[in-house]
Amino acid sequence: MSASEFTLRDYTSRDFESLWKLDQMCFVEGIAYTRDELSYFLSDKSGFTIVAERKSEIQGFIVMQRNKSKTGHVITIDVHDDTRRTGLGTLLMDAAESRLNSEKCHSVFLEVAVDNLPAISFYKRRGYSVLKTIPRYYMNSIDALMLGKELKGGN
Repeated sequence: MSASEFTLRDYTSRDFESLWKLDQMCFVEGIAYTRDELSYFLSDKSGFTIVAERKSEIQGFIVMQRNKSKTGHVITIDVHDDTRRTGLGTLLMDAAESRLNSEKCHSVFLEVAVDNLPAISFYKRRGYSVLKTIPRYYMNSIDALMLGKELKGGN
């Protein structure tokens, strides 16, 4: 399986149930979004969500926000267990960063749990740097790293 097997498209409301179930699968209770939280982010007009499908089944998605100061924020990136290590995460991040660039955003940031070493390694390979540690960010007990990256769009 390779990244070329996936089709990317924008989120539509009929995707909600599949995205919520995938988020529940990808993250433990307390870190996974509640229905209301995910619904809020998916409907936020300042953001966008890119959905990845293979054979008409959703395999992953990325939820982004943008603020007025032209900064992007990765809310979540979720990839189905069966499609991890296929390049899908890279495909989703590339698409999101490309859209941020086209919208003249100058940087992007995200939060990741300090104990999520595979994700930290993935983001660092993509050029993200640690900006700060956020104490007790997840479940009021697990610290997070805030990572950031400069984009070309703001130039």
